[in-house]
Amino acid sequence: MQLIGAQWLDRLGRVLVCASLAVLPIAANAAEEDPWEGFNRAMFRFNDTLDTYALKPVAKGYQAVTPQFLEDGVHNVFSNIGDVRNLANDLFQAKFHNAGVDTGRLIFNTSFGLLGFFDVATPMGLQRNDEDFGQTLGYWGLGSGPYLVLPFLGPSTVRDAGGKIPDSFAGPYPYIDHVPTRNVTRAVDVVDTRASLLSAEKLITGDKYIFIRNAYLQNREFKVKDGEVEDDF
Repeated sequence: MQLIGAQWLDRLGRVLVCASLAVLPIAANAAEEDPWEGFNRAMFRFNDTLDTYALKPVAKGYQAVTPQFLEDGVHNVFSNIGDVRNLANDLFQAKFHNAGVDTGRLIFNTSFGLLGFFDVATPMGLQRNDEDFGQTLGYWGLGSGPYLVLPFLGPSTVRDAGGKIPDSFAGPYPYIDHVPTRNVTRAVDVVDTRASLLSAEKLITGDKYIFIRNAYLQNREFKVKDGEVEDDF
């Protein structure tokens, strides 16, 4: 019996060693991507609490009282403004075809689409690109750096956080001198963005922090590499 017990313990030990070795690459990868997890989790809790008790209820109320055509139109207006950022980063990345597409989108949606309220460019075959300065830095070889949760702004990386500064000059807010108008426009933009994410919450499973972190990092890698991501398996 002692021999059988010793053999069983030896096998169990080998299984545990093998299991720990299998987990090591995953743990090491997580530690490399998120070395500031303690700070990030604290900031995530702050943002999540703010969202739960303030932003999310407002977004739900906005969605409940706003007719669908008006909600779509407001979203289209801000998307049209965002095409300026897309166009600038197309040029920074020497993606001249995409720059031509986004230029066409801006022209047609701003004119025939009534400042972008109607998206007339997409049915014409001018599909919207999604570029920002963080992707531009990644396109030219700058690594993302550690994962970073920003107050109020949410998931990011060191590279993407820095990229938000030049991107801000492609938006309207630095050029709106009338403070109340600037604040109202920004508030509507934030509420519209949050409302558009309400349906996506159903996809979140398990640890919310880890789910959002992994989804963000994978999505950013996909965008920086224009979809050409190698499978690790």
